[in-house]
Amino acid sequence: MCLIAFAIGQSSHFPLVVAANRDEFFRRPTAAMDWWQPFSGQPVLAGRDLASGGTWLAISSDGQVTAVTNVREGSAEAGSHSRGELPLDALNLDTNVLQARLDAAPARYSGFNLVSLSAAGGWYYSNRDAHPGRHIHRGVYGLSNHLLQTPWPKLLRLRTAVGHCVETARKDANPLHSQLLTLLQDNTPAPDHTLPDTGVGVETERFLSSPFIVGDHYGTRATTIVTVSAMGLIQVTEQSWGPNAEALEKRQFAWQR
Repeated sequence: MCLIAFAIGQSSHFPLVVAANRDEFFRRPTAAMDWWQPFSGQPVLAGRDLASGGTWLAISSDGQVTAVTNVREGSAEAGSHSRGELPLDALNLDTNVLQARLDAAPARYSGFNLVSLSAAGGWYYSNRDAHPGRHIHRGVYGLSNHLLQTPWPKLLRLRTAVGHCVETARKDANPLHSQLLTLLQDNTPAPDHTLPDTGVGVETERFLSSPFIVGDHYGTRATTIVTVSAMGLIQVTEQSWGPNAEALEKRQFAWQR
């Protein structure tokens, strides 16, 4: 997952809204979002990384949303474990327990950002943060491949647009999902003078600078929208994409908490 915008407590109708794009190599085997049971207990709604296991975004039956993004580093050492474990751990473990485990072995994973979100608030952890582990309160947030709220151009553009959509949303979630799906298909690259320098070179920075990435071998593979209503209705839309932004399967889920 490479770009996430989320709003907590910004709408009387939808106390939690999450809008995300997952960017990945198209050759990496993936199972589309569905219900499955990665551990004993309740199943989760998530896609599956069939190469290393785990997922990039998961949703529990009570509307908790967890997601992970990589930290972009020019020459990072590989961790001994897959970051795809982290969203599942965040659903299964108490935050204090998970933080203690992550604090004890910061090099277990390559650079990552992890968020755990609910209508009441959230939690953020990065093993590249000087002070990892912090609670998230009301507001509109953005997360890409650096720390939470790092003002990369695509993050700023998407966060502002998502915030406006959420603030003006009415009770019906379907128009909001449609608006957010459209916003997340923005493939406009950022001007060169605004690009970050993460050690991958200016051409790659430019290619990765749009909210939606279009490419032959690498690009946006899934767009996911999650809303939790004030009445406890959880709705999820996921649009899958192929090379060069070919629209593939669209899946929608809805249930009452």
